[in-house]
Amino acid sequence: MASQKNNIQTKKVEKDINYYKNKFWKIFFYGLGGLLLFFLFASWGLFGSMPSFEDLENPDSNLATEIISSDGVILGKYFEKNRSQLKYSDLPKNLVDALVATEDVRFYEHSGIDGRGTLRAVFSLGTSGGASTLTQQLAKQLFHGEGSKFLPFRIVQKIKEWIIAIRLERQYTKNEIIAMYCNVYDFGNYSVGVSSAAQTYFSKAPKDLTIDESAILVGMFKNSGLYNPVRNAQGVKNRRNVVLSQMEKSGIITEDQKLKLQALPITLRFKLESHREGTATYFREYLRDYLKKWGEENKKADGSDYNIYKDGLKIYTTIDSRMQLHAEEAVEKHMENLQEQFFIEAKTNKNAPFVNISQAETDRIMKQAMKASYRWTVMTEMDKSEEEIIASFSKETKMKVFTWKGERDTIMTPLDSIRYYKHFLQSGLMAMEPQTGNIKAWVGGINYKYFQYDHVGQGARQVGSTFKPFVYATAIEQLGMSPCDTILDGPFMIRKGRHHVTEDWEPRNSNNSYRGMVTLKQGLANSINTISAKLIDKTGPEAVIELTHKLGVKSQIPAQPSIALGAVDITVEDMVAAYGTFANQGVYVKPQFISRIEDKSGLIIYEPIPESHDVLNKDIAFAVIKLLEGVTESGSGARLRTSGGGSGDNRWTGYPYMFTNPIAGKTGTTQNQSDGWFMGMVPNLVTGVWVGCEDRSARFKGLTYGQGATAALPVWAYFMKKCYEDENLKVSKEPFERPSNLSIKVDCYTRRAVVKDTTAVEQETEEFEL
Repeated sequence: MASQKNNIQTKKVEKDINYYKNKFWKIFFYGLGGLLLFFLFASWGLFGSMPSFEDLENPDSNLATEIISSDGVILGKYFEKNRSQLKYSDLPKNLVDALVATEDVRFYEHSGIDGRGTLRAVFSLGTSGGASTLTQQLAKQLFHGEGSKFLPFRIVQKIKEWIIAIRLERQYTKNEIIAMYCNVYDFGNYSVGVSSAAQTYFSKAPKDLTIDESAILVGMFKNSGLYNPVRNAQGVKNRRNVVLSQMEKSGIITEDQKLKLQALPITLRFKLESHREGTATYFREYLRDYLKKWGEENKKADGSDYNIYKDGLKIYTTIDSRMQLHAEEAVEKHMENLQEQFFIEAKTNKNAPFVNISQAETDRIMKQAMKASYRWTVMTEMDKSEEEIIASFSKETKMKVFTWKGERDTIMTPLDSIRYYKHFLQSGLMAMEPQTGNIKAWVGGINYKYFQYDHVGQGARQVGSTFKPFVYATAIEQLGMSPCDTILDGPFMIRKGRHHVTEDWEPRNSNNSYRGMVTLKQGLANSINTISAKLIDKTGPEAVIELTHKLGVKSQIPAQPSIALGAVDITVEDMVAAYGTFANQGVYVKPQFISRIEDKSGLIIYEPIPESHDVLNKDIAFAVIKLLEGVTESGSGARLRTSGGGSGDNRWTGYPYMFTNPIAGKTGTTQNQSDGWFMGMVPNLVTGVWVGCEDRSARFKGLTYGQGATAALPVWAYFMKKCYEDENLKVSKEPFERPSNLSIKVDCYTRRAVVKDTTAVEQETEEFEL
């Protein structure tokens, strides 16, 4: 009986074991099947969308568009997130090694999922570290972000992450995955990707990062918000040292190297990239506006619009970064110097900066400025009455203001700040190669952050005597005159009715004196008003206007003889293009600032077609050049060659200049010194400079500092000195090319009596003037 009972119990135990075995395997296979189905459903997108094959081929990387100079320097970017694309070969080896050693030591062994790491994380419930591989982290960055903190949703996301990681591993090489991960990670401070982070935190290219700096960036991959070097230097140092320890553990660096590097302080060269700061700010804004119009006319292959903030375009421009920096320095140095003089004069002017205007006109200017302000816009949107808004402009408030010594915190009323900013002299400079039309430098103002108005492409100002060469060119072309022909400088009047004049017009010279018979070359060199008036009287204003428009000037020009003295508003850009026609042997070339545009894959999607047309024959163009050379030899631009100084020379920034090479140029000063100009040319570079205040009634009281020769010429001279010092720029010092068989007399004789002993026979000698 006992034996039978034992047999029954043994069979029962065996039955129970088999039962539980079967149950286990059922649960296992059902669970495995369920898990496989779960993976399958997830891959089909039943738990939320999954990236397609095309998405994996071309992940939406939200790339910044880069603006690149002709010498290969990134001038700036357009971005929502400042992200730049790097190839694996652009990454420093020390950063790649540090990243793998710290974030995924078995990266080159697994196929997207690290089994050992995953099991370790599961059994330790995550206490021994996470299990995400670099590929999984890339999948999360590209397609999901941080996801939900709710556990069931988090599990779904993790499974989707695994699936995407496996697909990425099939689609890309290991090096490509590392490059993609380094390109998409957000390092904070608007810096997405290693390229932007290296520039923002260390002001250098990724390839130039030291081991220490690479370790800092790799440390930020864990949590860029927590390990931000600007806000948490100690935390960043601790995290960097962990990365260095991992590098030493992986044999990348020695223990001695580790200890030396760990002892280093956190050293940054932090510079936040923004649209309002950096190089060529005015040009970049002009380019942005142009690209909006370009995008309307140029579509992607699928018909959609290009997005300059996300599509990672590369805009290759004609701007030379070295010339641009020289131009910005020239404007800054001279305008700071000249502004000092302006403030000195303003101290004795109760209505500064305005000169000789009524209180009513002053009030009109100030109210117009108030209405154009951000304060007015905001308060209007708040439904404030005009009286309330105006009253707010008289209440003192804390503010940060621009000065040439840097930003300054102060307390003043918004109305006082408007008057303060109206004191500032502005400037516009553009330099262009006349043979190609390539714009090499563009400075639209003194500080884009505080003064957004672009005085190169946006603002047309009265050009004064810089218009006169157009009159002389018309006279040479239509009347067959030469620079050596003589004309009487004396009182002159155009009577009412002639050339559409509504009242008798009698132009006067700036010094109210007359020189008698002078050559055309002397007339332009000394900017004699009566000579220009007599020439336009002979040609008629219509002929001058027609030629000026052929030269590329787009402004409306009134058919009045007074235009001969420069009563015409023209942009710096158009003036440079027009003068460039003379330097290019009479052929107008439209200014251009884009060489080509590439998409993020490097395919060229746009190349501009140069525009040009013949305006003057070579002989006439060269004759105008010789006229303009007279300005810098003996006229208002002669200070470019002298060392003796003169009235106001303390404001001739960079003086003495002592140029000895041929220079064609023209100064210009408008009525009441509201605008000062200088147009300067050498054979392969034409540069125009304008200086003046935002309001024409804000100006210097006299010619000493208000004339173009003092206000604008020093900017050109300083810029050219810097260009000549930079031999790599190859700015010409050669003479302008003289046409063969020149048919116009350009080498003029001037006769002058020589004082001799009274017993000698009286003679005259001839001086040859080139």
